[in-house]
Amino acid sequence: MSSPHTTNASQPVDPTAAPAAPSSSANAPDLLTQLQTALDQFTLQCFSSLRYIHLHHDSAVPENSTYSKMAHEGDKGWIQPDEEEVFKQRQTELARDLVLKVKQIETLIATLPGIGISQEAQEERLKELQARLQEAEKERIEAVKERERARERLESIVVGLRRV
Repeated sequence: MSSPHTTNASQPVDPTAAPAAPSSSANAPDLLTQLQTALDQFTLQCFSSLRYIHLHHDSAVPENSTYSKMAHEGDKGWIQPDEEEVFKQRQTELARDLVLKVKQIETLIATLPGIGISQEAQEERLKELQARLQEAEKERIEAVKERERARERLESIVVGLRRV
């Protein structure tokens, strides 16, 4: 039986599929994009699940109640209850899909840089990286100066050769 909702227009949710673990070479922006996509998918799954339950539940509201009239008028008769067994089976499948998506989100969150590291350790690492960046910048500036000196020497050699 296929799921009554999809994560995108062309691929149905596979409730047996394990959450995809991000590759170890993934960098933080990729992880954040994956996390945002997973959260968007989770939101869509929640909406789809609630919509399915709303449209296919076996209403316990009496037919002559005000709520029943408003619900049927508001949905223009779209509420079409499934058989109880089918409805329960689909509810279980929808719940499993939501749990799997939450596990995927938790996996992505756990792989974000800085998770499990104290603020002090992160600040120390940032200071270390800043010092390395400043040293690399000094080396770059020195290399640019050396390149300029080499260009000037080469230019003076070329000018000297033209005189001969």
